[in-house]
Amino acid sequence: VSVLHKGNLHKFIPSSSKVPLLGVLKHSELLSCDFGSMKYYALCGFGGILSCGITHTAVVPLDLVKCRLQVDPAKYKSIFNGFTVTLREDGVRGLAKGWAPTFIGYSMQGLCKFGFYEVFKILYSDILGEENTYLWRTSLYLAASASAEFFADVALAPMEACKVRIQTQPGYANTLRECAPKMYAEEGLWAFYKGVVPLWMRQIPYTMMKFACFERTVEALYKFVVPKPRSECSKPEQLVVTFVAGYIGVWKGLLARIIMIGTLTALQWFIYDSVKVYFRLPRPPPPEMPESLKKKLGLTE
Repeated sequence: VSVLHKGNLHKFIPSSSKVPLLGVLKHSELLSCDFGSMKYYALCGFGGILSCGITHTAVVPLDLVKCRLQVDPAKYKSIFNGFTVTLREDGVRGLAKGWAPTFIGYSMQGLCKFGFYEVFKILYSDILGEENTYLWRTSLYLAASASAEFFADVALAPMEACKVRIQTQPGYANTLRECAPKMYAEEGLWAFYKGVVPLWMRQIPYTMMKFACFERTVEALYKFVVPKPRSECSKPEQLVVTFVAGYIGVWKGLLARIIMIGTLTALQWFIYDSVKVYFRLPRPPPPEMPESLKKKLGLTE
């Protein structure tokens, strides 16, 4: 409870504390649940479903062409050529192949990625304690996001396997209802999890970077760019900061990847934070050094 006193609000508040974070919001606003409650985690998971399910489904045509380029570069020579060949052979509907497993799979991934991130962030913060949480906050972001992504990829793997079969093996199956039973009949349950290790190798490092960069970028924006504390910013202003932080967090790479992944990531954070705002979830401000640590370092009078 002490972390709520005298404006000493920190990003990580012990989950055992059932005190609503009324100090975070304006007096005219009420929170819908306590920070770290089951309702809080459930709504965070729902935000993850929307943020990942919607954004990944929206780029299915690009993902389809990318997968075909990787599997058959002799036939699909470039992104533009890939779209041309697909449209000629399958029509416009052909560009939507794999949308169902994409939506289901990435919705489940988003549920685990964002929902479990909040769980592990609070869990690890409780283990570290208030002062170490602040000092080691980047490591905490990395550990929490890696832990969450481990489970998120297990949830994603079956639908990702179906999606790849539908998109890269012409004639195998055109829909999820055709593909899943056929895969199970031919190879059993293992058919859906053969790709989980490559998923871990690809997604865990990316998610660690994505979450840690986002958290530290938000902190830096409010500290050095935004001219007022987050508690004084309107909801639209806070969401703009969220979108910008999501984009800045993945700026390295080729131009096309910057545009696609940067926009995708920024939209995911924007949708996720919008859900938090809509459902009036506790959204503590960026972390500040605890008063006890300031005293130890001689930073207080």
